[in-house]
Amino acid sequence: MQLRARLRQRIRAFFQARKVLEVETPILSIAGTTDLYIDSMVTHAGLEQDVTLYLQTSPEFAMKRLLAAGSGAIYQLAKVFRYAEYGRQHHPEFTMLEWYRPGFDHRQLMDEVDALVRELLRDRLSLQPTLKWTYRQAWQQTLNIDPFTAAPDELQAYALQQGIETVGDMEDKDAWLQLIMNYCIEPALPRETPVFIYDYPASQAALAKVRQEPNPVAERFELYINGMELANGFHELTDANEQRQRFAEDNKKRRRAGKRQIPMDEKLLGALNSLPDCAGVALGFDRVMMLAGGKDNIQAVLSFEST
Repeated sequence: MQLRARLRQRIRAFFQARKVLEVETPILSIAGTTDLYIDSMVTHAGLEQDVTLYLQTSPEFAMKRLLAAGSGAIYQLAKVFRYAEYGRQHHPEFTMLEWYRPGFDHRQLMDEVDALVRELLRDRLSLQPTLKWTYRQAWQQTLNIDPFTAAPDELQAYALQQGIETVGDMEDKDAWLQLIMNYCIEPALPRETPVFIYDYPASQAALAKVRQEPNPVAERFELYINGMELANGFHELTDANEQRQRFAEDNKKRRRAGKRQIPMDEKLLGALNSLPDCAGVALGFDRVMMLAGGKDNIQAVLSFEST
């Protein structure tokens, strides 16, 4: 509890010095995330009629509405909820630090994330100089595979060669990329070294801008320390029509996987064209706690056991 309080104080001091405003947003919404790999928790409000509400998996959509309304740079330490996420690094209720920087792109935001994480971990880890690898570099240096040109059957053959067992629908190339990333690349990353992996395949853009190149890339990044993903950041998409298409495609994938269809957040889409050019990032606060406390299980840094 003392460590958690100390790190929260450092976060607030860090952003106060940079004139980033702390905000609060609603935890419940009539819309949830359409992401295939994230499932929202559902509840109901007994208003004039029974309304399905979703607990936030991230405060992103509401924070973007504040940005579109002119809030300027903002951050939030928020409770977020994800259905059936249990494991050494996962818990269905956890704390997320999310912030947005108008005028930044994803490269500039990586530098700020690096500065904050070093401040939070300075008592525990002597971190080595930060590495920044493109997604392609991470694959080529670790596995000698080009993820942009490798065919799904090549990725499947590699996964089977490594003894990786699969479950569910694995017809999508991105499913193979994510599986190999989790089992082969993340564990091989340098220890006690912040490693940023950026410029992902455009098919993994989520809410990020896409840069047109021979192999288009999503302007997003993830941060790893000791093989554990800590943060996921975007140079944020500001095109409402494009975002609507992505949400619709997500729901098609959910339908094929037998999952609940999730209503699009129309208030977010209505605000998106007014969103200033900005970059944003979500950082798993409890995972930072694990590193700061020298723990290898998220349950060890929570004040209460799972119920």
